[in-house]
Amino acid sequence: MLKSLVIENFKSWPNARLELAPITALFGTNSSGKSSLLQFLLLLKQTKDATDRSLALDLGNDRTPVNLGTFRDMVYRHEAERDVHWNIVWEQAEPLHAGAALNLRDEPSTIGLDAAVGVARDQLKCRHITYEVGNYRYMLRQKDKGFELASDAVDFEFKRIVGRPPTLPGPMKSYAFPDLAKTNFQNADLLAKLEASYEAQMDRIYHLGPLREYPKRQYGWAGSRPTDVGRQGGQVVEAILAARAAGDKLNLKKGGKRLPFEEIVAHWLKELGLIEEFRIEEIGEGSNLYRAWVRLDKHSPEALITDVGFGISQVLPAIVLLNYVPEGSTVILEQPEIHLHPGVQANLADLLIHAAMYRGVQVILESHSEHLLRRLQRRIAEEAVSAEMARLYFCSIDKGHSKLAPLKLNELGHIENWPEKFFGDEFGEIAAIHSAALKRRARSRAAE
Repeated sequence: MLKSLVIENFKSWPNARLELAPITALFGTNSSGKSSLLQFLLLLKQTKDATDRSLALDLGNDRTPVNLGTFRDMVYRHEAERDVHWNIVWEQAEPLHAGAALNLRDEPSTIGLDAAVGVARDQLKCRHITYEVGNYRYMLRQKDKGFELASDAVDFEFKRIVGRPPTLPGPMKSYAFPDLAKTNFQNADLLAKLEASYEAQMDRIYHLGPLREYPKRQYGWAGSRPTDVGRQGGQVVEAILAARAAGDKLNLKKGGKRLPFEEIVAHWLKELGLIEEFRIEEIGEGSNLYRAWVRLDKHSPEALITDVGFGISQVLPAIVLLNYVPEGSTVILEQPEIHLHPGVQANLADLLIHAAMYRGVQVILESHSEHLLRRLQRRIAEEAVSAEMARLYFCSIDKGHSKLAPLKLNELGHIENWPEKFFGDEFGEIAAIHSAALKRRARSRAAE
């Protein structure tokens, strides 16, 4: 699970510091930088996935999760002489077995990576990488015309093999040590383990964008198992069918009866208040073509998902993704409440809580939904979930740069530092309505 993220000089953010929880929610005004914070995580993920190891950062194209253009487009105030700097900390499920030679007897499982990227000779270059494990740091840093390995671990230093040069090439991508670091030093086994831990964490990040694909009257499936539901939810039916074919079963609570994946999906569609029944059926045996059917209530006839409210097809990818990804994953959701009735938006908070509590799925979302927030506050007040399970932030922008304000959520579900006009000026609107009504009454009386 991701524990924290610090970013400097990225888009409209001169700096941002997020402490991350099982549920982390970003709220704020339009164009306040909420999406940029999510984009940075996706930038790190697509850089890890890039086949070109010389790329310090893969800024993307039309086929990647994010397309950030050029470095000048991405860097704060478009000032290319700045470096984009970040620090990301995660907790891996298994302890890092570093070995006694590195003086890590406690085998800590919390790992951090500090890195910076900037322009050098018209190319993006990683300035340094520093992994922090426990209280010790393992660094690749610039020295003279090259780079050197260094560590501040007690009673430890990297031992260079006799005859091998001490100077090394720079980092690969923005998280990996060059191959020579592992061949020129006889006690550098830890480096590969740190890189592998980072890559595993990136692999556990999944994303669902704000714009979902329109539902189809039929879906093709050839038997493959997608890794997720697609950025726009286009593979949602494939994921359901793959889970059905694999016999995947989940439970709705600890120790509860394990139910087929499709029943879990149907349960949540019903729990959200959208439909009574849901099923996927092959059009004809061996056709590999399928239709998604729903029944709105007990008295309604079945209908194709294309012929009912748009909200069902928009929330279905979120339901499937949160239950489809491996336990311990991190799921990034952008505006999951789009096209949903306020009551459904509130119920969506229960889905997020369930995924976090019973599947160990970390949820990081951007939202404009007051109803989702209110339900989350209510569940904390009801002690269904602890306040420590959630981190809430309010994003704003002032004179071209974004600001991040952590919201203080107490055990009673109250936000102690509610920002001004958090969800608009509700009291101002009510006062204006009353004022307008009084004026109309006054005019009516004057006319009598």
